[in-house]
Amino acid sequence: MDSPIRFSEDVVPLGDLKVNPGKVVRRVDESGRPVLLTSRGRGVAVIQGLSEFEAAQEEREFMRAVVAGLADVEAGRVVSFEDAKRRLGLA
Repeated sequence: MDSPIRFSEDVVPLGDLKVNPGKVVRRVDESGRPVLLTSRGRGVAVIQGLSEFEAAQEEREFMRAVVAGLADVEAGRVVSFEDAKRRLGLA
């Protein structure tokens, strides 16, 4: 399960990243949480571990496909299971 973001702990000024990028990246890797980079007190970017980014991207793509599928069902764009197998050459 993903670790919750803790803004009290996971905010890093951009200057800290410039001074010691390895430390910030290690922090992300060890905590499993993204880090919010700030400039002049405002959020400007997020550093996230690669595996967490990829998992989130896959989840977003899956959810988009589910929403598109539900929209197809609502619009009546459906085929029976037997028809789908036949169209795919599986019947």
